[in-house]
Amino acid sequence: MHLYNPSVFFRDQVIGKYRILSPLGSGGFGSVYLAEDTWIDKKVALKVPHKQNPDFTDMLKEPRLLASMSHPNIVTVLTAEKQDDVFFIVMEYVAGETLEQIILREGALELKRALDFTCQICNAVDHAHRAGILHRDLRPGNMLVTEAGMLKVTDFGTSRLLEIAAHGTTVIGSPPYMAPEQFHGKAVFASDVYSIGVTMYQMLTGTLPYETPAPADHDRLMRGELVTAPRLKNSRIPRAINDIVLKALHPDLTMRYQRAAELLSDVLAARGSKPRKAARAGAAPPPPAATENVADIQVRLRARETPQPSFCWHCRKPLPARAARCPFCGENQ
Repeated sequence: MHLYNPSVFFRDQVIGKYRILSPLGSGGFGSVYLAEDTWIDKKVALKVPHKQNPDFTDMLKEPRLLASMSHPNIVTVLTAEKQDDVFFIVMEYVAGETLEQIILREGALELKRALDFTCQICNAVDHAHRAGILHRDLRPGNMLVTEAGMLKVTDFGTSRLLEIAAHGTTVIGSPPYMAPEQFHGKAVFASDVYSIGVTMYQMLTGTLPYETPAPADHDRLMRGELVTAPRLKNSRIPRAINDIVLKALHPDLTMRYQRAAELLSDVLAARGSKPRKAARAGAAPPPPAATENVADIQVRLRARETPQPSFCWHCRKPLPARAARCPFCGENQ
């Protein structure tokens, strides 16, 4: 039995050892408050589910699931408590703003910054996927960015631990960011990758690839007809990055990146493929970058050994190897 609890915390209210400072936001799952742990003088975030279950053991399933993850790009769950018959989850407080707020204010982000955020998102999602956890509601509004540029994914409350089944069966998510299969109640790891693709598109262009699909649009969504190539909206996007976004947004699961780690590898390879300036005659070769490591080198070597699939920047159809012109629309590549 689930009970809906319409009560909300108010400023300066004391719940156990926590003093409420201010509300941080509210969504379909619950409300979040900024609070102070009065025992250690530390700010924390309290997440209060709208639906309160009298079975305390059942309520602990989500925080136990989230506490199994420990990653710098994922908001940390500290503990869970029940005070005055109200169950809440105590989480790390991240001072900053959401990625959604940044995009709304700035529009298309500078390429380097967008790719840096993409890498951080992929690292967080890959960590969750390795633990068998789907997010199923990845979007800029669920990603917090600190003043130092650290991105942390939050709100894994809609996620579900994958046990025997290969996918979730509940329709959960935000429609503009949902993969086509999610509208049919199916979610797999590649569904989270699709949501990352939508987020990449939004960071690179300042807009969504399409508005919230209406029921009549679902067939077109399944055929990939709603997505416009990001280079058509921002010509400064490199072709390699354009292709990566389109592959992440492919409606066919078999043609999409299956894991966040695969998307991350291609982004690292594309980011590291910028041509270097010609060296002066007799000049010593430049020293390796301070951030160079074996993993990055291996990624680039794999990218050279195995040609990455390429798509026409204009019509998004697959190109033959080393094609200079698209055989479908005739555009130069």
